[in-house]
Amino acid sequence: MLPIDLKPDDFRAYTPRVKKLAIDHLDALKRFPISFLPNLLRDIIASDWKVPAERKQLEDEILNIVSLSAEQNTDWFEKVARISVSESLTGLDWLNAPGEFVEQLSSYLWTTHQLDAFREAAVIYADRLHAALPHAPPVVPRLGIAVIGQGLERNDYPLFRKLRPHGVYFTHVNPDDGLQELLNALAKGASKYRTSYGHWYIDGGQPHPHPHNEALTSIADGSLSPARAALLRKMQAEIQKQGMWPEALRTILARMKPEDLSLQEGDALLNGLCVSLLTEGSGTQIVSTTFVQWAARETLRRAQPLRLLVRFAPRQRQKPMNELLSNAHHDAENDPLGSLIDADMGAYYSWLGQHRLSGAQRSSFLVWFENHSEALAISPTLPRGTQSSKATSVSELLQWIG
Repeated sequence: MLPIDLKPDDFRAYTPRVKKLAIDHLDALKRFPISFLPNLLRDIIASDWKVPAERKQLEDEILNIVSLSAEQNTDWFEKVARISVSESLTGLDWLNAPGEFVEQLSSYLWTTHQLDAFREAAVIYADRLHAALPHAPPVVPRLGIAVIGQGLERNDYPLFRKLRPHGVYFTHVNPDDGLQELLNALAKGASKYRTSYGHWYIDGGQPHPHPHNEALTSIADGSLSPARAALLRKMQAEIQKQGMWPEALRTILARMKPEDLSLQEGDALLNGLCVSLLTEGSGTQIVSTTFVQWAARETLRRAQPLRLLVRFAPRQRQKPMNELLSNAHHDAENDPLGSLIDADMGAYYSWLGQHRLSGAQRSSFLVWFENHSEALAISPTLPRGTQSSKATSVSELLQWIG
């Protein structure tokens, strides 16, 4: 079957909300080439687990295709339509299992030397979509906060080297109650600028006590230990099967649902996000710093938050991968210095992720070495590439960056 052959009844296996979305925009879906539509269908099927900002972005993309004239549609998809697809691929159930189609398509494009052409076509499409659907500026300048170095008593590693050219490096910050000040400010901002999934707290260990606020969404790596253990058991069982290969394992992980990892309680959308963090990230199942970095990346990309605080926790020392995947590392030794170096780079990546969102020129970012006197602040109101030895506090830094 090809996209042009789609009929409303073909979507009978979809959930009611997703089925309505697909049928309401069936004419647009028919316009996509077979090499491209399954990518979009994968997002449509997963939209039950997407936060509002993601859903709106997806619906806007579909509506944009609806608005194109026949000539514009041909122009938009000219390069994508040139990608040849074998009959064996078009014979797959790409409508109900688009993820499997996309995986096999990647292999096919590689073997037929079309991968570069497909990548070029995808980039052109993404650029045109971005130009056609510019994101509105946030209602308030975004604020990103990264807290690094938890549990490290002393450090000789030069921090914030990637970020120093963009802000002010403070060397005499009073650390007293610093973390609590940050969390209080996050909760206060969530109360003042209430928006669905607009304020996030991500912790690499157990969450630090903070004011309860329904507008504040939180994820803690430590709280996901049962889900992670269940996932590692499933992975280990699959790996030990004869004939198992990485692509097959990836397909199994892509099919995971919250109930497969005993994540039925609480916020359904948040549970869906947590499953994707654990199954799609490389190392998020076993390395806390990687989990925080990936969670921050996905939160910025998917939720486009107004406020985001990420707190890195110590990770275990590196060991052979088989030992890590065996889940037999409950008493693993931590590596505080290595965790600090990871977190320092993770903070930089978080800033980059925030900088890609709308309103970047007005946004602010703060990274603090937890319980120590070093911090770096980036804001439109602060000079760039400077250093300050002035005695200050975490709360004062928050006031300066707005």
